[in-house]
Amino acid sequence: MKTLSLGYSPCPNDTYIFYALTHGKVEMPGFSFIERLEDVETLNQLALGSQLDLTKISYHAFGHLRDQYSLLRSGGALGRGCGPLVIAPEATDMHALRGRRIAIPGKLTTANLLLQLYGAGYEDLLVVPFDQIMPALKRGEADAGVIIHESRFTYLESGFHEVIDLGRWWETDTGLPIPLGGILARRALGSATIQAVDRAIRASLDYALQHPKEPRTYIREHAQELDDQVIDAHIDLYVNDFSLDLREQGVAAVETLMNRAEERGLIPKCNEPLFID
Repeated sequence: MKTLSLGYSPCPNDTYIFYALTHGKVEMPGFSFIERLEDVETLNQLALGSQLDLTKISYHAFGHLRDQYSLLRSGGALGRGCGPLVIAPEATDMHALRGRRIAIPGKLTTANLLLQLYGAGYEDLLVVPFDQIMPALKRGEADAGVIIHESRFTYLESGFHEVIDLGRWWETDTGLPIPLGGILARRALGSATIQAVDRAIRASLDYALQHPKEPRTYIREHAQELDDQVIDAHIDLYVNDFSLDLREQGVAAVETLMNRAEERGLIPKCNEPLFID
């Protein structure tokens, strides 16, 4: 029995997707998993240190890891209307934020990559965990923040203003869905193992879709926001058909993001294919 390390976030979409895989609901002959739940930037850094066999990752970080890791077709977060938001304590616009301090959930997050792709002048960054961005703004530590995950559903009640929806900007500019995070496998695992894991992750999500209430206790154990309505909204937003399979449009979105980031010098060029088939 080979044991593989598997990293994913404590957010409801990830615990929903990986519940069956890590609770013996999916048959995986010859393999077992040791899961590690961390915020997305911690997972990014662990992958940069080659410390995980399989991991959820920001697509920004994937741009720096393509020589070591291949992308899986299942389990990721990619869709429409689910992008990061720039928010501020007062109504403002992106032009006024140039040269101002902006809180981000990690330098290698896709949230930061979209911010940098939007334009120049947003390099004064305060890096804090994603759930600490709004508290940091309330303390006056930054002029604006880029929020992800549950914060999308709670920022209005906390008194903040939306400056721009970076996901909507991306969709309008490219016509493609937003590639937020994917699942990576170490290329050294080999094609047979990687394809088997990819199938297992899809089976895990299929199980959750067929038994939607069963993962709830596990989800609530790890969710930052325990309100059932917020949990449901989070899963509905980030888990979709692209989570089962990236398909042609999802692959095009990832390739476009990588190409644009390479052109801006935000990630290194790489000749490795996205997938090991």
